[in-house]
Amino acid sequence: MAANDPIEVAVKVAKEAGELLRQGLSKTREIEYKGEVDLVTDMDRRAEELICGALMKAFPTHGIISEEGHNEKITNKTKWIVDPLDGTTNYAHGFPFFCVSIALEFEGELEVGVVYDPMRDELFTAERGKGAKLNGVSISVSSTDELTRSLLATGFPYDIRTSAENNITNFSNFAVRAQAIRRAGAAALDLCYLASSRFDGFWELKLKPWDLAAGVLILKEAGGRVSDLAGNEFSIYDGDVLASNGAIHGQMMEVLKKGRES
Repeated sequence: MAANDPIEVAVKVAKEAGELLRQGLSKTREIEYKGEVDLVTDMDRRAEELICGALMKAFPTHGIISEEGHNEKITNKTKWIVDPLDGTTNYAHGFPFFCVSIALEFEGELEVGVVYDPMRDELFTAERGKGAKLNGVSISVSSTDELTRSLLATGFPYDIRTSAENNITNFSNFAVRAQAIRRAGAAALDLCYLASSRFDGFWELKLKPWDLAAGVLILKEAGGRVSDLAGNEFSIYDGDVLASNGAIHGQMMEVLKKGRES
């Protein structure tokens, strides 16, 4: 292994943070609220310190953007984008669907993506131009080409109680068009499940870069398509996302267009 190879370092620290979270799941958790329904636990912060400390030690010139505020040198061309615990609400309730998400961005281009689910010991990885893998085995998106036969995933924003842009109309519209919808509560895993053919499509509003970065690269490298809700060019910094196996992308865009017009 090359010294401080980004993908290897990211995998190592993701697994270490994942094990910390796995061991802490059954223990008493300290919970604080950042908003009406948005929360953070002591384990979010402990996992973030572990990950960011290791990345800064291995790559002292790189920047870091992390959910819980561990932001260093964020104007640097090369930066890590970290969600130490994607699925915090699940974790706080003892619901075992969560992950660690780590991505590396260089000059606006995603280069490395690592998502680790410690409860299932599933490691999703990708490097730009090299494909995507699950536990070392190549993965690809599904070939489902009919929305009515598709299993979709989504989520709801933290301001669902106060904002009209709350995804409820979209959810209702998709519910009668798709085979089924799942709302599991961890966007990074939703994207990885899409990349590995477990889902056929995914959409969500008001996400943050750390929710999206690693999963988006993994999906793209697995042959998936990512855009904004109208099918335009996508950025992890824009928030709203439509992702699919490519074959149902246009059909999903039509449903979302109906939601905007209603």
